[in-house]
Amino acid sequence: MNNHLKIAYRSLLKNKGYTAINIIGLSTAIVAVLFIGIWIQNQFLYDNFYPNKTSIYKLYNRSENQGQIYVGDITMAPAAAILKSEYPEVEYSARLYWTTENLITTGDTKVKSNGNEVDPDFIKIFSFPVIEGSSESMLNSPNNIVLTEQLAKSLFGNTPALNKVVQFDSGESYKVSGVLEDLPSYTDFNFKYLVPLNENKTKDYGSNWNTNTYYTFLRLKTGSDVEQFNNKISSLVHDNAADLKGTSVFLYPQSKTHLYSKFRDGIPNGGKIDQIRLVGVIGLLILVIACINFVNLSTARAQKRSKEIGVRKIVGATKLVLVKQFLTESILLTIISGTTALLIALGALPVFNRVLGQALFIEWSNPIVWAILIVFLLLTGLLAGIYPAFVLSTIQPIKSLKVSLKRNRLLNFREVLVVLQFSIAVILIIATMVIRQQITFAGEREVGYHADQLIEIPIEGNIEQHYQAIKTELINNRTASHITRTGWTVTADNASSSGNFSWEKATPEQQKNTVFTILRVSGDDFVHTLGLTLLEGRDINYETLLADSTAVLLNETAIKTMGLQNPIGKYFKWGDATFTIVGIVKDYISGSPYQTIRPLLIHPSKRYLQNMLIRTNEQFDAKQNLAHIETVIKKFNPNYPFNYQFVNEQFARKFKQQEQIGNLTFVFSLLAIIISCLGLFGLAAYITETRTKEIGIRKVLGASINNINILLSKDFIKLVIIAILIGAPIAWWSMNQWLNDFAYRIHIGWWLIASAGIMAVIVALVTVNVQSLRAARTNPIKSLRDE
Repeated sequence: MNNHLKIAYRSLLKNKGYTAINIIGLSTAIVAVLFIGIWIQNQFLYDNFYPNKTSIYKLYNRSENQGQIYVGDITMAPAAAILKSEYPEVEYSARLYWTTENLITTGDTKVKSNGNEVDPDFIKIFSFPVIEGSSESMLNSPNNIVLTEQLAKSLFGNTPALNKVVQFDSGESYKVSGVLEDLPSYTDFNFKYLVPLNENKTKDYGSNWNTNTYYTFLRLKTGSDVEQFNNKISSLVHDNAADLKGTSVFLYPQSKTHLYSKFRDGIPNGGKIDQIRLVGVIGLLILVIACINFVNLSTARAQKRSKEIGVRKIVGATKLVLVKQFLTESILLTIISGTTALLIALGALPVFNRVLGQALFIEWSNPIVWAILIVFLLLTGLLAGIYPAFVLSTIQPIKSLKVSLKRNRLLNFREVLVVLQFSIAVILIIATMVIRQQITFAGEREVGYHADQLIEIPIEGNIEQHYQAIKTELINNRTASHITRTGWTVTADNASSSGNFSWEKATPEQQKNTVFTILRVSGDDFVHTLGLTLLEGRDINYETLLADSTAVLLNETAIKTMGLQNPIGKYFKWGDATFTIVGIVKDYISGSPYQTIRPLLIHPSKRYLQNMLIRTNEQFDAKQNLAHIETVIKKFNPNYPFNYQFVNEQFARKFKQQEQIGNLTFVFSLLAIIISCLGLFGLAAYITETRTKEIGIRKVLGASINNINILLSKDFIKLVIIAILIGAPIAWWSMNQWLNDFAYRIHIGWWLIASAGIMAVIVALVTVNVQSLRAARTNPIKSLRDE
């Protein structure tokens, strides 16, 4: 073994150019695979760390609308209690109400933090690690509060927090009944405190099956069959609300909600796992390209090493000994590349995190990580070196010492590898372009409202009490042109939805299947504040017209779904409540910019209003407007920090997930192209070296530099064109599959494929020309000198 290592080391040192190209290519590929592996590992950790994760489920509802089946994880209020009381399989059940921010005070310390209202069983379901208190009784009293460790330290320093009292801005006092460990980064929960769910705040939903308001979680008893349980509860909604025939509920594993959250026709159909597969395939392809480089350059060097192999066979070396020797070289090269890659990864991880907008990490203390890394490097070395090892070990001694090897078979194989390599590069170039185009396309979609100059401020502290005074002052000093209040953030993806609607000439099928997204507004200048287009009728004026307490606005999609003609002034029933349609607004995007717009119902309310929406005066710059707004808000709400969000920035965040995939694809596609160019550069260097005398003779006979350049480049360009013809259809098909997940999507045009092909040809030409021009400019005397 020592002898194999010495020979391998000397061989790599002797051929510095070949070694450098392989180390750079393999190191780059291993860095890419490392980063992809870290990202994928982080995604698989999401909500998979709970002790009883196999028994924890989230309740989903399934409803039909206009022949389409919708699935959502926001469910009706009474379901949790009934499931626990009437079904013996359920050990615990709990609802979770939306994350809200509160100013928490103790003594002179004030901390603004976000938390959730939950049922007492919530902590028991998830078995969060406890630092102080008992999980069995933490939320049993209405005035209990559970803090995370970070929030407890912010409020009480390093002293115990248990049994101490804190106060919310609303005046409610809570006693600390427990402290939990901080949540890890790989969870979709986002709370710093938990308080018991306040039924008074949500009493309208307490027994209402028609409105979806809460997330509902359950833990089943050990041994329960979830499929059988789902069959048992399929009619739960209809049994308790006869008019909801088209709605059912089912349990879905909480451990799958992060990766498998997409449903099609009512059944699970991928989700973020599709993105993980896409990025994982890219990582695999990058590694394949790097291994192709190794195989190509190793087999290309076969002629140079043929005499060495012949001599070694004559003095007694067996085929097995030679295979071991060449595999040792391959594995040694991979280990050097792997070590280089680790050093690069350590330095580049912060940059990679900035590109992704995430805080990923490597668990160096975990022995499993090291075991996987070592096995990965050994396998890479074996896969890259096994073919060259067997090819080189089969060289016959007499032929190797007598004449040069026949090159046709090896060259043909190398051509196949170059085609495969550039086919992969073409696929990745097209994938990057398609993802970028799709993000741009959705970003340029007409939003339906004027997001510029629009600021959203949470209603907290004394803002609600002094709302009219704040509004008057901001409009009078010309800081704002319009102000209103809303029940959800303008760009909310998780707004409340409901069924049980009826209207004039509505068919039973329409009544059963139509589900509306519900938006509560204060009813004072909502349309003008948001900048909506009013197609018919008028805005709601609940502040000045008490009769507008039963007025509603609908969007275009709602009217089309209902099939209403001349809708203004017509009655509209929601359960037992009757409303009058006073206006129709043009469709606008509030949820995902990649999906179709759903029916929207906008109705006035004096409760559950969470945000103040301000359209600022465009005659002043943003800083000046913000300064004026802060002064007024602080005047009426001095105990709170001034919090605001620009609505256009909120909307831009909707593209974060796809942009993350776009960034990953771009970075790794660029790496794949670089590795491909390295291989092509090395192969071109070898080919020009083997044709040195031919080039010299051609120059003596009058061939120009351009003639020589074309001669050496055309074979490579031919291979790249074949790669384009193979890779382009594969990329077109696979990216169309990816785009099928979006209701609002681009169509892949021929120009995009052509652009990717031209780019690949240009990259190949530049790479090969570096070598061919150098060979063409070499003095023929040097070329024809006896080597």
